[in-house]
Amino acid sequence: MSDPIVVHGIPGSPYVRKPLLVCEEKGAPYRLAAMAFGAAAHKAPEHLARNPFGRIPTIEHGDFVLYESQAIGRYIDQVFDGPSLTPADPRAQARMNQVMNIVDWYVMPSITSGIGFNRVVKPKFGMEPDEQKVADSLPLARTCVAALEDILAAKPYFAGEAVSLADLFAYGHFEFLAQTPEGADMLAGSPLLGWMERMAARPSVQNTSWERLEETAAA
Repeated sequence: MSDPIVVHGIPGSPYVRKPLLVCEEKGAPYRLAAMAFGAAAHKAPEHLARNPFGRIPTIEHGDFVLYESQAIGRYIDQVFDGPSLTPADPRAQARMNQVMNIVDWYVMPSITSGIGFNRVVKPKFGMEPDEQKVADSLPLARTCVAALEDILAAKPYFAGEAVSLADLFAYGHFEFLAQTPEGADMLAGSPLLGWMERMAARPSVQNTSWERLEETAAA
């Protein structure tokens, strides 16, 4: 399909970064339709017409509109040529799916919403962090780190030897975590640091950094 993927969302959001990373890895044409930071953008009538839940990201591909990041990632992987981001082996695919669900259900509320948002995002916009929210998020965040260390084990990527949707969906969250003092403590000596280094070296990751997306949105 020649139509570009139009991704609606806020630059810097780990969830918005997911479809951008998938497009980069697949070589799929895309454009970020940048939204302003803040809840008002999510609830604007034009966005609610795309996603009645007022969440991000949402994509448009020609006349096809889709929301929910896992559905979006799988769609882009299936529709475009390029290396498959879904393992053929059933067990490796199951690990990929497991990691994607861990990210949505456990990493997001603890590592991202609890720690990353308060330590990285809020200060960027001149907002005071919620220290209690950070403290309350630490137990689950530690469990997430331990669980993903166990899944990664000695493999280069979560599902095996090749990058999969699992890696692309987890990376943005852990990039935030690594920038925080709590994250630095949790990740000290972790095999996840090697995984992060491998991911950070990929052009897809470099091309979708928060700084790069802000530059593109401002151009």
